Amino acid sequence: MEVNKMVFKSEIKNINLVERLIDDISTKYQLHSDIYGKLLLAVVEGVNNAIVHGNKLESDKDVVLQYEITDKIIQFVITDNGPGFNYKNLPDPTKPENLEKTHGRGIFLMNHLADEVEFNEKGNEVKVVFNLS
Repeated sequence: MEVNKMVFKSEIKNINLVERLIDDISTKYQLHSDIYGKLLLAVVEGVNNAIVHGNKLESDKDVVLQYEITDKIIQFVITDNGPGFNYKNLPDPTKPENLEKTHGRGIFLMNHLADEVEFNEKGNEVKVVFNLS
């Protein structure tokens, strides 16, 4: 299993690089359109969180995107240089008092799209896993 890595600056425009990467992976491995859609949304959301919330749009800070693919799974690990956050204490975006808020849905979305979402202890790294079978 080969681990691939992409490193880029914390600028919103670099989400284009991630979208292109996922397009390329999808074509190369002939991913089903359902998996492609979930992958694209979840990984872009994770990278966006790393850029905006983790690195606070500070363009001198990097985001690292690592990924590996087997015949059974595709896994992405997104790491930022930020201080991390408490991922165990997130507001539920489906509760009535949170429905109007514009933030707070990203991790909720990622949990629903990916087969597995796991944060490191610090909260500045997230792993998203998708089953291919």
